[in-house]
Amino acid sequence: MIKIEELEFTYSKKNRLFQNLNVELTKGKVYGILGHNGAGKTTMLKLIAGLLFPNSGNCIVNNFVPKDRNHHFLQDIFYIPEEFEFPSITIDRFIKIHAGFYPKFDINFMDDLLNEFELTINSKINHLSFGQKKKLLIAFAISTNSKILLMDEPTNGLDIPSKSKFRKVIASYFNEERVFLISTHQVRDLDNILDTIIVIENGEVIFNQTTEDIQNTLSFQKAKSVDDIKEVLFSEKEFGGYSILSKSIGPGNTKIDIELLYKAINSSKEIINKAFKNSHHA
Repeated sequence: MIKIEELEFTYSKKNRLFQNLNVELTKGKVYGILGHNGAGKTTMLKLIAGLLFPNSGNCIVNNFVPKDRNHHFLQDIFYIPEEFEFPSITIDRFIKIHAGFYPKFDINFMDDLLNEFELTINSKINHLSFGQKKKLLIAFAISTNSKILLMDEPTNGLDIPSKSKFRKVIASYFNEERVFLISTHQVRDLDNILDTIIVIENGEVIFNQTTEDIQNTLSFQKAKSVDDIKEVLFSEKEFGGYSILSKSIGPGNTKIDIELLYKAINSSKEIINKAFKNSHHA
């Protein structure tokens, strides 16, 4: 569905972000894109959306080249930016203006999602809080039924109950014909909804594994002492003991701790990736 090959992108001669970026994303999956500020997460989403153009290489999305801005391409992709502005109109007016650009827009989905997020259709958008505006944008994006949904920090600005509703909504409205890409720093907000975790560092993909392979390869545990655990790959001191990442002691044995995994990759990416290579060769 999305294929990036040997892609190079620079903001300036001194700011070369992507060199030979290669990644392939398939339908029927929810991807988590993780990385520090400036790693290239937002830039990758914008390249896929056709909001930025590569200097060289290929980016193919649904058999279209995003930079061509073909209307068939645009009606089947939706990008939720981290920062946005709304006009001073009601939610109802916003829907009527924008829904027509998306042939598969489902007003029943939109009504249900507005109820889920506790939003009133006659509300003036400029009177809403940032979190409420974010929920409106998420609701509209999902209701477009676009095959590709790109989300940049979607849980930023949401309170704890709303983050829980966000996970519920993603799980409820996702299907095997869609692909969701979620870029975030708030990794705990993505618990239980990801199929694949991708980590970007300095414009390079340094980790790309399915959650199934992660569960089969790694084990996430709590222990009073690191010495009590065999084949430790990474550990972090915490109150009362340690959070420990080790080689798996059985397929799907433990729940994935995304935050611990992310820290381990940033600290010891070679060690973590080697564990997967050894597992695949076993």
